[in-house]
Amino acid sequence: MKYITNNKNENLKINSNNTYLVIDFDKTITAKESLDSWAASANPDIVGTQIVEEMDALCEKYEPIELSHTISKSEKEKHMEKWYGDCMNLYYKYGLTKENLIKSIKQSKLLFRKGAKEFLQKCFQNNIPVIILSAGIGNVIEQFLKENNCYFENMYIISNFIEFNTEGKMKKFNQANMIHTLNKTMEGHLPKQMLQKLQDKEYAILIGDLVEDEQMIEKNKWNKALKIGILNKKIEENLEVYQNHFDIVLTEEDATFEIIDKIVF
Repeated sequence: MKYITNNKNENLKINSNNTYLVIDFDKTITAKESLDSWAASANPDIVGTQIVEEMDALCEKYEPIELSHTISKSEKEKHMEKWYGDCMNLYYKYGLTKENLIKSIKQSKLLFRKGAKEFLQKCFQNNIPVIILSAGIGNVIEQFLKENNCYFENMYIISNFIEFNTEGKMKKFNQANMIHTLNKTMEGHLPKQMLQKLQDKEYAILIGDLVEDEQMIEKNKWNKALKIGILNKKIEENLEVYQNHFDIVLTEEDATFEIIDKIVF
């Protein structure tokens, strides 16, 4: 593991009783070689090749912008809003149904990061609140966790949920509520029941794979948070940037939840 010098967070007395977790899903809970939750929503054998080809074209155009560390936040945000909105509109355009979404998830190549499933199970056993905060598709995340016996009462998912009518057809998506890379935050999204669970938790552990993921927790709470970044791509090029945003940066063979388990437990 590679640590940055951050004296105010080096001595946090974190344990399983005083902590809650805020975790990204795609390429964080899932492995870096896994499909993301957007791709897992659209199996070409089920929903057709046209929608998949158009989504791939959008990804090819916008992903380099998402991963860029030189484009301004305001400019980046415009592109993310366009990208995510266009993807959701494709689902609507091609008539995504609840049945086809579930079939796509079941046949998708979503993969847990090493140790992630066991870590989430252990959090449940120790009654640690887990907030999964994702700019992906919430239906996919929920269904994937359920199918792997890993969806527990201590969890709450903040993400983009697709709504379906009584016939199982997708409703028009409200883009004003879209969660994307640049606006991911817990603030204003948690129900009263989850907020009550967090009241007696002094510390937070944040885990994400993009530098923007540090915003999942409000900035005024960073001094009581351990921020763990998973660096999946262009490690030598991006390591310093990640070290400036996270307290711990995990790369290559270290990027497993077995390491994170040792920190929490």
